[in-house]
This record gives sequence, structure tokens and C-alpha cells, in this order.
Amino acid sequence: MKNMWLTDFFHLFYPSVCASCGEKLLNQEKVICTRCLADIPKTNFHSYSDNPVNQLFWGRAKIENATALFRFQKGSRFQELLHLLKYKGRQDVGEELGRQLGFELKKSDLYKNIHYVIPVPLHPKRQKKRGYNQAECIARGIAESMEITIETENLIRNTATETQTKKSRIERWQNVESIFTVKNPARLQNKEILLVDDVVTTGATLEACAQAILKTNGIKVSIAALATA
Repeated sequence: MKNMWLTDFFHLFYPSVCASCGEKLLNQEKVICTRCLADIPKTNFHSYSDNPVNQLFWGRAKIENATALFRFQKGSRFQELLHLLKYKGRQDVGEELGRQLGFELKKSDLYKNIHYVIPVPLHPKRQKKRGYNQAECIARGIAESMEITIETENLIRNTATETQTKKSRIERWQNVESIFTVKNPARLQNKEILLVDDVVTTGATLEACAQAILKTNGIKVSIAALATA
């Protein structure tokens, strides 16, 4: 009771505000208000396996299930939040959106056997420049709400690739082919892992990660992203 009173007193003078709209957050809200979260169109793809995100990987990689929580639209509230996460140092935005994604995955039988959450890694030089990996922020939120372990040191990126933004599907694949390595395959043997990224467009980066991980005996790979373009 005392801690709650102190929190309310602190917020009276230093109110926590929504990262999206700037309005004061209610006590039960974190980082992004309920209204702004409700304004971002959801896909519900986690509820069924033959969704458009999963179909991206058919015939390309043996993926158990794949999903994205939101639909990406230019100029949308989600794009603004993603910009805060990737370029403004707002790791808390990624963690909160990850928590929201994790809450939805936890409701689905398709994702009930996940052992580890693995974020798509940045190259160490790029991560040092940015200061953090945005996919890892999302993965931390997912791991928290699903109550499972995050694995950040096993999957590594060997090469710093060019940005994928303006590349075609084939160019994206050529840009990331064979650049990921699993350091300790034994730790992942006979496990089901959830590979995490911020946005899935062509799926080339996620496919390249999955192909590296799938070399491990007995492993199963599912994919989750915040949004699909």
C-alpha cells in the first residue's frame, strides 16, 4: 500500500506518459496506453497456422508456425513506435510491444511448447553503434509474458550486411545468405525455439536465421514478429 502511494505521489509531479500519444498513463498501463494499442490493427495470425506470414516460408524453410501481431502501415501509430524503438533509444517500447505479443502467443496452442526465445542478432559493430538490438528488446518482452527463457548469445551474425529496406526479395536473400552461425548447437538440441524480429517483409533474414538453426538435431523453429508489411 505504501509503495503504491509513493508511486502515485511520484507520478503526480513526474507523470508517466504514453510513448505514442503523450497522454498520462493509468496505473495499470506501461509505456503505451490501452487506447493507442487498440488503434494498431492486429492480425490474429497466431490463432491459425496457414496465415500469410507462415505461408512466406512454405517451401523455403521448415518452420512450425509463424506470426506477426500487427499490420504495418506507413504513417501509422505502429511506425512511429517502431521509429522510437530503432532510432530514438526507446528500448522500453520494444519490450512493451514484445509483452503484448507474448500475451497473445501464450493464448495459442501453436506456441505452447516453446523452450527459448531467440532474437535475430545484429552484427557486433552495428549493435555497438546503436547501443542495443531492437529484436532483443522485443524478445525480452515476449520471454517475460510467456515465462520462458531468452537466449541471446548462441545465434550470431558473422557479417555486417547492408540495409534491407530497398532491396528486392532475391536481393534480400543474397544479402543475408550464410551469415548466421549457432555457437552451441548442443544447447538447442531437441528444443523448440521462437525466432523473433521487429518486422517481417519478405522473410529473407528470418529464413537465413532459421536455416542456420535448423542444422541442429531435433530442433523445431517457430517465428514471431511485431508486424508484417
